[in-house]
Amino acid sequence: MEITDTVIAVFADHPAVEAAIKKLTTAGFEMKNLSVVGKGYHTDEKVVGFYNTGDRVKFWGIRGAFWGGFWGLFLGGMFMAVPVVGQVVVLGYIATIVIAGIENAIIVGGISALAAALFSIGVPKDSVIEYETALKTDSFLVMAHGPAAEIARAKTILGTVNPTRIDVHSGANTTAPAVAAAD
Repeated sequence: MEITDTVIAVFADHPAVEAAIKKLTTAGFEMKNLSVVGKGYHTDEKVVGFYNTGDRVKFWGIRGAFWGGFWGLFLGGMFMAVPVVGQVVVLGYIATIVIAGIENAIIVGGISALAAALFSIGVPKDSVIEYETALKTDSFLVMAHGPAAEIARAKTILGTVNPTRIDVHSGANTTAPAVAAAD
């Protein structure tokens, strides 16, 4: 049973997200330990869509190149609707936890699959609500998961890209991503 920490940085725009991911990977962080969450479209767009092209996904809309490029880098991803927030794209480690929760039908308590996944990796309920609010206002979440020393290093790196918020959440069990209800 391995205990990991998670650092979550909130960014206002996709160029900052791209810079953050680039800095983390250049510093040696593996893509399998990173996640990006954000809206799949801009609120003033009328057309939203994507299609699969082999191991890549093509997105339409203002952020199409951004999401399409990242889809190929991350090991897993999904496009989902989150109540109140809207449609979001979830890539990386956190996507596997969301998918596991949905497949196992263990999401309870009236919370979204994304909220349940965040809660299951040790993010407190109040922070989950704040992250969903950030997503609702078109911000992005960049997450890194790993041992405490690596997460401290990731926090330092993410801080150089000027996030609007950055938090470390400690002590999540990574062997069995259990999704529980938020009290």
